[in-house]
Amino acid sequence: MKILDRYILITFLRTFFSVFIIFMFIFALQGIWLYIAELAGKDLDIIVTAKFIMYYMPKLIPLVVPLTVLLASIMVFGNFAENYEFAAMKSTGISLQRAMRSLSVFIVILGISCFFFANNVIPWGEYNFYNLRRNIAKVKPALAIAEGQFNEIGDINIKVDKKTGDRGQFLKGVIIHDKNTARVGNYKVIVSEKGELKSSPDSNVLQLELINGNYYEEVIDKDTRKNINKPHVRSYFDSYTINVDLEILNSEDLDEKNHKGRHTMQNIDQLTYTIDSLEKRREDDYKNLSNTLYNRTTYAALNLNIDPKTNDTIYTGEVLDLFNTKRKLQVVNLAINSANSTRQILDSNKKNFENKQSHFNKHVIALHKKFVLAIACIILFFVGAPLGALIRKGGVGLPMVIAIILFLTYHFFGIFAENSAEKGSFSPIIGSWLSTAVMLPLSIYLTTRATNDKGVFQFDVILVPLKRLFTPKNKIQLSESDTKSYNYYKKYSVQELVKIIKEQEEFDLDKKPKEIALHNLLNRKISLESLKEEGLDIPNKLIKAKSLLKDYKDYSKTSLVSFSIGAILLVLHFVFKNNKLPEIAEASLSLSIIALVFFIIYIIVDAIVYSKFYKTIELKNKATNPLILILTLPFYPLKFIVLRNKIGQDFYQSCLQNIK
Repeated sequence: MKILDRYILITFLRTFFSVFIIFMFIFALQGIWLYIAELAGKDLDIIVTAKFIMYYMPKLIPLVVPLTVLLASIMVFGNFAENYEFAAMKSTGISLQRAMRSLSVFIVILGISCFFFANNVIPWGEYNFYNLRRNIAKVKPALAIAEGQFNEIGDINIKVDKKTGDRGQFLKGVIIHDKNTARVGNYKVIVSEKGELKSSPDSNVLQLELINGNYYEEVIDKDTRKNINKPHVRSYFDSYTINVDLEILNSEDLDEKNHKGRHTMQNIDQLTYTIDSLEKRREDDYKNLSNTLYNRTTYAALNLNIDPKTNDTIYTGEVLDLFNTKRKLQVVNLAINSANSTRQILDSNKKNFENKQSHFNKHVIALHKKFVLAIACIILFFVGAPLGALIRKGGVGLPMVIAIILFLTYHFFGIFAENSAEKGSFSPIIGSWLSTAVMLPLSIYLTTRATNDKGVFQFDVILVPLKRLFTPKNKIQLSESDTKSYNYYKKYSVQELVKIIKEQEEFDLDKKPKEIALHNLLNRKISLESLKEEGLDIPNKLIKAKSLLKDYKDYSKTSLVSFSIGAILLVLHFVFKNNKLPEIAEASLSLSIIALVFFIIYIIVDAIVYSKFYKTIELKNKATNPLILILTLPFYPLKFIVLRNKIGQDFYQSCLQNIK
């Protein structure tokens, strides 16, 4: 290895491992903070706590390593550029790609290592972490009660809406399913508004006191005929205490590992096998459903009970006309019953199939994410290294900000794509690779620009057209000499400028001084009526056109305000609707409709005034086209800016041509 390669590699490794340790420490603390409320006060020894942290850390690698690669590459290459080390390299003929060669080899090795880590270590960590948490929950029942889901404690399944108190002992919105060893099913349900967990350190009994609730139990008799009436017991209570024997729970082994079927706990071979099994099972489910639907139609038995009036096999009339009235009723009722039965079966299976599809998608995503981690490290390096060379800033200031912004973009794309893919919005394969695919063009773009010593972005390509669009075009283009004349004419009074215009017109001299003088007068915001009193020949059509121009600007501003209010209220309608505020959502929708109605009214008035204006200045070919008017309604703010500049410029040019 050459001295330069060794220097660059050692510098990068020193920064890489420093940043990695810092980020791992931060993310580990954040993970501990998530579980601190559940772990604090549970009398867990140091070994169990250390195992908890050790099993949790592998799942942080997909977050920490890509972010570390991105930040370290920006910092290292930013330092090289800031300290002119790149300039020294280039002066000796060493390009950016040559400087990145040793690091590229390291990043490829890192990516391969991350793949094997994701395939072996992360599933191991997930497997041990999940089982350790489950075993801790069995030993410490208060830990087992998580908000918003059913939790198993002894012989009961309990769900609470909210936990409060320093130990999470106060419960709100309690639902309990009491299991019975003699029969399978939820036959006993207890619902209460509040509850409290009470236990003594010296006692093996956990007391759960429920307050203000209801008790319901189905009574199942051995004689099935007595169960037709569905007998049950229902009662109300002010206070009800349930005792849970913790003797069996406290004998649980924290190192027991019984649960290993989750997709995050499997390697590639296991995931491939599971995906194949799920696909086969899905095909069987679809086949069984199709057979069920076919059998429910009783299609095979249709011709056994119904005899048509004719045996003609070629018949083009109404099918029901082949039967008498009684048979028609039978056929119609049979069709209705079959349709209702089919709909009920489809409705009952829809949610089941959606859950199975989501379960399948999670396994596919988990499989591809093992490859994504390796590729992401390589791509993010080719984003960070050239970006650091371009911004020419090292340290932890600007590089940290840029790295976090880029990584958040990458991470949020990944989360959005994976969540959408799990629900079946698009292919889980696309969901796994989308965030990495977004970064790939950026890496190619930045590497190309850094190689050619160009800036990150050439903003002139965007800014120049925007300046042309938004800058008012009501001024004539003047040469350098004409600009000097224009500035010189600023010293003249109105009467002197009017005299220049009339003399140029009367003696048919050069028109340029007249245009510059008139240009000077119009920019002084003097009304056309005042200029007419000063002796200029101003046609009445220009005075009328200016009045129409003012009306158009007033109406168009009102249209823009109405459009903006309507659009904002419409967006707020969906926001309130998604946040379950139906009353406010409906009010926003109503106000939005009113605002948009006003917008439509004023946009029609705009179009009429706009057409009158161009007819007045004798430019009828520029009048409003109704089709274009309708098509551009969704883009009215942009249209407002364009037409405002256009109509002002046309009026200005008309004044220059017609004022004498």
